[in-house]
Amino acid sequence: MRVISGTAKGRRLRPVPGTDTRPITDRVKEALFDIVGPDVVDSAWWDVFGGTGAVGIEALSRGAAYARFTDLHRGPVETMGANLLLTGLRDRAEVRQANALSLMAARPDRQFEYVFVAPPQYQGLWSRALAALDANDSWLSPDGWIVAQLHPKEYLPLELTHLAEFDTRKYGTTVLAFFERKVR
Repeated sequence: MRVISGTAKGRRLRPVPGTDTRPITDRVKEALFDIVGPDVVDSAWWDVFGGTGAVGIEALSRGAAYARFTDLHRGPVETMGANLLLTGLRDRAEVRQANALSLMAARPDRQFEYVFVAPPQYQGLWSRALAALDANDSWLSPDGWIVAQLHPKEYLPLELTHLAEFDTRKYGTTVLAFFERKVR
């Protein structure tokens, strides 16, 4: 697992100890950032179930202005902090040990152009996170996206009030589902 492009290109990221995290593959990460393209520059990202922090770190390396990383467990939080130091990107980042669903229900302290949701598999957390963001869509900038990473077996269309799925891409055993605010 490495940073693919930008100021930290080629840096290897530390894995989270144990087998509970499912890091994004370089192939899927590269596809995601090909889709986002130059809009990553000066954007704000929330890497919700952060794990290693690979997605938020990639965004920072490619020119994002800010990234917030959250995870419920101490191991990933420590790993994300170490990876931010390793890549020299700590000054534009914030790492929080917190329950993501509780944070999503709280009053937003800022808006994000990109919210990346890649929770532990087979627990229904991706759909619960999307429902929480749908109920509190002020976390998302007016033209922002939510990107969910999940296993194809977990994927199902969601009925949301304020958000709409606008694209889905499959890469082997990974699905990226893209959401934006509905036109009101």
